[in-house]
Parts: sequence; C-alpha cells; structure tokens
Amino acid sequence: MKKLERRLNLPTVVAIGVGGMLGSGIFVLPGIAAAKTGPSIWMAYLLAGICVLPAALSKAELATAMPSSGGTYIYIERAFGPVFGTVSGLGLWLSLLLKSSFALVGFGAYLYVLAELPLRLTALAVLVLIMFLNILGVKKVGAVQLAVVSLSIACLAVLVGFGIIQIEPANLQPAFTDGSYGLLAATAFVFVSYAGVTKVAAIAEEIKDPGRNLPIAMLTALAVVALIYTLVSFTMVGVVPVAELAGDIHPVYTLAEALGGKVAGVGAAVLGVVTLISMANSGVLAASRFPFAMSRDKLVPPQLSKLNNRFLTPVTAILLTCLIMALVILFLDVERIAKLASTFKVMMFMAVNACVIVLRETAVQWYSPRYFSPGYPYVQILGILSGVVLLIVLGTAALAAALLIGIAGVLIFYLYGRSRVQRSGVLKLYGHRPALFLLYRRKKGKQVAEQMAPPLQIKSQNLDGAIAKQAPVVISLFGRERSPEMLVEMGAALAEGQKLQVVHLQEVPDQTTLDALLEEEPAILSLNRRIQAMSKERKVNVDFDAVVTHELVRTVNEISRQTHCEWLVSGWDGRSHRGLFVRNPVGWLVTHLDSNFALYKDNGVRYIRRILIALRPGRPEGETRAYIEAAGRVALFYQAEINLLRVLPETAGPEAVEALRHKTEALVRDCGIQASIEVMSSPNPVRSITTATAAYDLLIIGTSIRQKWTEVLMDTNMNKLAKHATCSVLRLQIQ
Repeated sequence: MKKLERRLNLPTVVAIGVGGMLGSGIFVLPGIAAAKTGPSIWMAYLLAGICVLPAALSKAELATAMPSSGGTYIYIERAFGPVFGTVSGLGLWLSLLLKSSFALVGFGAYLYVLAELPLRLTALAVLVLIMFLNILGVKKVGAVQLAVVSLSIACLAVLVGFGIIQIEPANLQPAFTDGSYGLLAATAFVFVSYAGVTKVAAIAEEIKDPGRNLPIAMLTALAVVALIYTLVSFTMVGVVPVAELAGDIHPVYTLAEALGGKVAGVGAAVLGVVTLISMANSGVLAASRFPFAMSRDKLVPPQLSKLNNRFLTPVTAILLTCLIMALVILFLDVERIAKLASTFKVMMFMAVNACVIVLRETAVQWYSPRYFSPGYPYVQILGILSGVVLLIVLGTAALAAALLIGIAGVLIFYLYGRSRVQRSGVLKLYGHRPALFLLYRRKKGKQVAEQMAPPLQIKSQNLDGAIAKQAPVVISLFGRERSPEMLVEMGAALAEGQKLQVVHLQEVPDQTTLDALLEEEPAILSLNRRIQAMSKERKVNVDFDAVVTHELVRTVNEISRQTHCEWLVSGWDGRSHRGLFVRNPVGWLVTHLDSNFALYKDNGVRYIRRILIALRPGRPEGETRAYIEAAGRVALFYQAEINLLRVLPETAGPEAVEALRHKTEALVRDCGIQASIEVMSSPNPVRSITTATAAYDLLIIGTSIRQKWTEVLMDTNMNKLAKHATCSVLRLQIQ
C-alpha cells in the first residue's frame, strides 16, 4: 500500500492549524454570540480556548505516539476499540465537513458586499476549486494556507491596533446581558471555533518530524487563535454597540467600516472571503483523512483508502467529502449544523482526554509518545468535566442529533466492519480494576482454547522460528527487564532441569504490519547470545524466540496454552495494578492464566545465597505446601539457605505462636525441605517482613487467586511487600 509523504514543515502545520480555526469562528460567529451574552463575548472565546487546552495537550501527546493520518479517530479506535472508532470517525468527518460547508456559505455575506452573486452557486463553484486543489496535493494546500493565514493575521492585527484606542467604555456595559448562563451558552456556541486543533492531528502522517513539530504546532496555533479571538471580539464590542452587532453575520466587515469607512469595509470583506475559503480548504484536507484512515482499518470500503498514483492523495475520500459538502450547501440549515458540529467536537475532545488516561494507566507497551501532557491526570479530568458542562448548556436537541450520528456509526460497524475487523481496544484488553474483577472472570480449559489466537509473527532469521510444543516453564520478556539473565535463571530454578521456552515479546499498534518487523534487531540478537551463554554456564535447556504481536497479553496467554507450561515467569515492577487501571500486562495475566505464575522483581541482587519465605497464616495447608515446594526448587538451584517467616497479628498469644510453629515444622518436614522457621506476632506484619529482608537476597511471597473485591480495588499487602523489600522479590501464584 502506498503511504502518504511527509511534506509539511512546522510553519505550514501551524498555518493549517490556525487556518482551520481562523475562519467562521471570528468572521461569522461573534455577532450571533453577542446576542447570547452581550459585551462579554471576548470572555466566551477565552473560556472556550481554556476548555480546549486540555484536549490540545492530550492530542499533542497522542499524536507523537501515533503520528498517523486520521488523528482523533485513530486515538479513540486504539484506546476504546473499533466500534467507538467507527462512531468517532463518522462524527469527526461530518463535523469537519459541515463546519467547512458553513464557512463556504458564510463567506457569502462578505461576498455580497463586493458583488451581488448567487450565494449557493458561488459556494459550489469555490468548492469545486478546493476539491481540485486538494487532489493536486497537500504541499500546494499548505502553500496556500501559509499565505492566507499570514494575510489574515496581519489584517486582523491592524483592525485591533486601530480599534483598541477607539473603544467606548459605555459599549462594554453591562458585560453580561443574560448572566452567567448566557456566558456559558456563548462559550459552548463558539467552542467549534477551535476545531482546527483536530485538523493538525488528522494530517500527522504527512508532517515532517511529527514528534517535535506536532506539539509545537498544535499549541502555537491554539495560543495564536485564542489571542486573536479574544482581542478582535473585545475590540468589536468596544467599538460597535451590542445592539448593532447582535445577529450580524459579517462582524469583521462591520468593525472595519466603523473604523475606516467604506474602503476599509471593502478590504475586510475581501479578507473575509479569502479567509473563509481558506478555512473550507483546510477543512476538506482534514475531513477527507477520516474516511481514508477508517478504510485502512477495514471499517469502511477499501476504495476510500486508495491513493492516486500521480499525486499520492486519497482522491475517492476527497470526492466523497466534497459531494456531502455540496449537498449540505444546497439543502441544510447550516447554523443548526454548526451547533451539532460543536456538540460532537465537545464529545470527541472529552474522549481524547479519556484516551490519554486509558493509554497511560494501562502502560500499553507500544504507547511511547515523545511528548507528555503536563499536569496529568488533572488536566485531562478538567477537560472532561468542562466538556460535560458545555454539553448540558448546548441542550437536548443537539445531544439527540449527536446520538443519531452515534447510532449510524454503530450500524456501519455491525453491518460492514465487524466481519472484517478482529481488533480490541486497549480498554477492553486491560480493563478497569472493578471491571476486571466483575466482568473479566477467569476462563479455563475449553473456553480459552476456543478464543481466537491473536495475530503474531515469530522473528526467525537467526532463530529457530518455532515456539516449543512442550515446555514446563515459559519466560516472557517485555524489553524492560533489569536483568533478563536473572529472570531466566528464576525460570530454570522452577523447571528443575526441564526445558525452558524464553520469548521476547514486542507489542505494536494495529496500524503497524507485523511483517515489517520480522527482521532481527541487534538488541534481540544480543539478548539471544547472552541467554544462550547463561544456559551453557548453568547447564539448562533454553529455547529462545522473539515475537511481534498486536495483542501482547493474549499472545502470552496463547503461548502458555500452546506449550502446556506449568509456570509462566515474568518480570515485575512490584505492582499488578497502577492508578485507575490494571497495569499491562501483569494485571490481565493474573486473572486469566491457567498456569502457575511467577513474578520476579529484580532489585539488583546477583547472587542468591539466603532466601526468606513469607506466607500468610491461615492459608489452606495444600496451598502452603505448594508454595514451600516451589521455594525449595529455587533454593536447590542456587544452593541457598531458606528461612520461613510467619507473622501473626499482635493479638495472638504465645500459645498461637507455638501452635503455628509446630504446624509449620511438620509441613516443612513433609515437603522434604531444609529450612529454619521463625514465627512471631507483630502489629504491622508488612513492616516486620520488609525489615527482615535486609538480611536476605530473595524474598518469596505468595498470593491467592481468590481475591476479595476490596483487594482488587486497593493495593494488597503483596504489592506493599514488593515495594518496600530491600532484596529481590519472587511472587508466586499457584493454581
């Protein structure tokens, strides 16, 4: 498949972003907004910009992690799944093309000042020119945008410069004609004026050095436009009385005529015509990329993702976008459509903020942005809450219309995309903690076997290219291990001389083809060499393979099932949860694996000579025996001494301590393990155990698969032990 070329530099991207916002937002909407709130419209623009800021910061982060054509659609689809992706793609496409149609109709008010031409036919003629300009290539679009935006900013700056000194203080009173509700209503109404932020992200695949240029361009464009909107609208209401401005659909012309007479008004009309055409041009560029991206993801027909051989632009997507825009210009009430576009924009910006929270909290392996939003997660939460307020103010009619778009998106997915797409969003894979406990129950035996195996490829150029069919112990490497050799040694200890299957797993987003990553990387070859050297020294049978996959944890689960392993061994950071969501990949695996699970937290201890086992009193005897036997394997492998520590609550008397000691001694003898035993009572068992770890090299702890819901929602004592232990920690989960 041909790829879009990276042709757009930083100034051009800023121009596209500013051009996407600097159109009807200031050339048409101020008069309508003034009717809602009075002279305080400049506050409405400023508040709207502040409400957009969290989404801009979130989009900047998401775009550097996923610099792919489609922008917001891509982020929502990857985080929440293809159903939400289809809805968001359709909604974003419609909102952008409707806003662009509104710009083409809106420029008629300025054109009428220059010549009495048929409004709709003129708009259609301009739309045809825009369509051909987009087909010829984004480089030409970017060049036009840069010139027009520069001219618009310069002319608006001149108007502000001349107008600010002619402001009549009386025109600014009363500031609020309809109280705080009027201000909020105006803020929600002008929110769509900042939709150009979406347009910048939507063309990420065509931007040079997106990791650097995207965040700079998006935030610069937002700051520039917010400043322009605030200053120009303040000047408008200061120079032109609200009674004259309210309902005016060519307010920039009215302001210019009030300041400089008829000649200045004509100049402003020309500026309005050119700027609004530029906005529509930018809108077609960005809007056409949504069906293009959805088609590549098989959510809509493949014709929409085909590129022209000569111009390398998605001609079919551009033609369809322009066709819908033509129908809008001919038949629809564009003011109501603009309000609908604003409603859906608010919803999508809320979803973008939620995407950052989902991807950060799950720590999905492939999510590696070059830019991180500051103030996380408070900025994102603020963006979501402010969006809720704006949606309430916009009213039920707009929400109902947005709901219809959502229903249409769901129907498109189930009628076309469902049979062609087998992806899952990050949220479904890793889940929220309560959802993990309540909804993602453990699946065993036939249920797991019947699940569709995840897409994966084995890197086989220098490796044997085949996962073992029988391996009692599987060691999964995710690329962040402190010492992969030590992790493999832990697996060898549990294997008792049997074969080990070591798998290095690399998770990539769905838009990355697995075949493209089959060539062995030097780091993988180096890791293979080190593990093979360790296996010869330790005299263990190790098979090493590297796998690339779209669904890491499902792949691990599939490998565990395929190898019929008794133990799956993985590195650990000391927690199976993080923040609001289950951490990738440990939290998901803990609740889904049918094999025993060993998590190794490497605190840098190289030589294992003394091992401390800490098991919670009250555990069933058979379960305790299994933990002691597994710990005995580790001690035998390292020729290490074992101390079994059991801590009772402070209320336990001497009789309870002695009874537990005798019971533990008998259990250890039955297991055939040589170990010293210590039983004590303590007001803080966790602190007592972590204090004791200073004298040991490895702490072995256990966990039960029968967790209470309170343990799922909060940190368990196992996590606290791993966090504060001074030695390395091996956490065992035995089925």
